[in-house]
This record gives sequence, C-alpha cells and structure tokens, in this order.
Amino acid sequence: MKRAAVIWAARTATAQRLATGSHTLIARIGARTADWIQAGRRDDLTGLAAALGCIVRAVLVAAGAYLLWRAARAVPALLWVLVPAWCWAALRAAPRASAEDPPEDAPGEPEPDPREAVLRLLYEALGDRPSMYLSDLLAHLQEQGHGKGWRVADLRARLEALGIPVEQRLRTGGRGASRGVVRAQLPPLPGPTPQEASPAPSTAA
Repeated sequence: MKRAAVIWAARTATAQRLATGSHTLIARIGARTADWIQAGRRDDLTGLAAALGCIVRAVLVAAGAYLLWRAARAVPALLWVLVPAWCWAALRAAPRASAEDPPEDAPGEPEPDPREAVLRLLYEALGDRPSMYLSDLLAHLQEQGHGKGWRVADLRARLEALGIPVEQRLRTGGRGASRGVVRAQLPPLPGPTPQEASPAPSTAA
C-alpha cells in the first residue's frame, strides 16, 4: 500500500508539473508570437499601411498553425514525436520542487502571495515614475537578482498570468511605443507602497 501511495504521489506531482509547464509554455509562445506580430507595425506610417506588416505576420502564423494541423491529420504518427516533445518542454518549463522544501501536508508558515510580491517589486522599480517599459523593468529586476535568463516576453507572460495589466503601446521618455506598466493601472497593495513605507524624515526641530 505504501509503495502504491508513493507511485500515486509521484504520478500526481508529474501531472501537476505537466499542467503548470504547459500553461507556462502556452503563455510564453503566445506572448512571443504577439510580440513578433506587433513588431511588424510601422510607427512612421499611419492607417492600414502602418498595420500591414502586422497583418502579414498574423497570416504567416495562422498559415503555419494550419499546416501543422494538416500534417498531424495526414500523418497521425507525427503525434508520437510532437506529444513527447511538448511534454519534455513542459516539464522543463515547470519549476522543480527543491529537496529542501517541506512536504505539502507539513505545518509551516503560509507561502507569500506571489502577486503581492511582484506588485511590490513593480512599485519599487517605478519609484516616482508614472510608467515604465517592460524592457527597462526587466533590466532593473535582473540587476536586483530577479528573473535571471528571462526575456521581455517571459516577463509579460508572468505579469499577465498574475492578472497585472500591461499597457500594449506605452510611450514615455520620448521613445517609441512599446509594452510597459503604468502606475495608475496597477492594483493597490494591501499595505503601504515602498515609497509610503519610508516617509521623508521630519525637518522639525
């Protein structure tokens, strides 16, 4: 019975990792595909001419997806390659549990809310600025030791997975339109923001 319970727990953990990794892969692929399509927009043009590059890239993506579907329908044996490849990539994308982590049923301190932790990092990075590009935000986070190896698409997928809004065409500092975060759009923190938690010292004697 104990061996069966161990096997069942291992299978459950693997299934959870597959589900988590698949969700992460879908978010990454979707974010990177959207970024690639958006990169085809011409800021020096207006109207349909400006969006023509985006339309062409979207058609290429749709055509690629259709051809892959047709290939799988025509050669079902191809799934024997695609499915294991997807599972392998999903397992790699899912976070691995540390050997030092306590078991799920072990008592301990409650885990911090990841959304609140990310929001605090965002408020800290913004400082007194009203907005910030994702590329600048990622550079700041990596300087602080967060998101090592991430790309902008990974950061965007993480924010959107946590329900944190991302402005699609932010313009700030005289630079071109790109994705970013806007302070006014961020959900409020349950406690004081990093700036409010450290008020300026009083000048009173």
